[in-house]
Amino acid sequence: MDSVVQWFSSSLGQYMSADVVVFIISLLPVLECRGGLLAASILKVPILRAIPLCVIGNIIPIPFILLFVKKLFNWMRKFPRAGKLVDKIENRAMKKSGSVKGAEFMGLMMFVGIPLPGTGAWTGSLVASLLDMDIKKAVLSELLGVLIATVIMSVVSYGLLGAIMK
Repeated sequence: MDSVVQWFSSSLGQYMSADVVVFIISLLPVLECRGGLLAASILKVPILRAIPLCVIGNIIPIPFILLFVKKLFNWMRKFPRAGKLVDKIENRAMKKSGSVKGAEFMGLMMFVGIPLPGTGAWTGSLVASLLDMDIKKAVLSELLGVLIATVIMSVVSYGLLGAIMK
């Protein structure tokens, strides 16, 4: 992920401000606030400015995924190749749903909050949607998860990595 974040930071950084780069990276699946905070530390964005950019960027897609992903997937299933992709995505998401199924709110919050590959708000939203979780509960759970991930990644990006990169 570090090399992807560095590529985005250097490529987009030529055309837009560091704040906008951090925000855009935080919007993207897989990278999310984890990537945004790494980019912010690379681009020397102060942590108190980086955190709100990353949190807002990471939570914006959540309601759209929760509300529209099933409709999008149903439409994509009309096309054979796209249908296979949808099945693959759903199967991957459902394999990761074990921690969420038992204790929906806490499970989803921890799933989103622990910064590991394949977890985060995008996948959490997909899992919550596939499990037909209450949208209000899912949004709040994911928001708390994003905040937990932000705290963890702030320490890693600005603490440990900051000390190493000096």
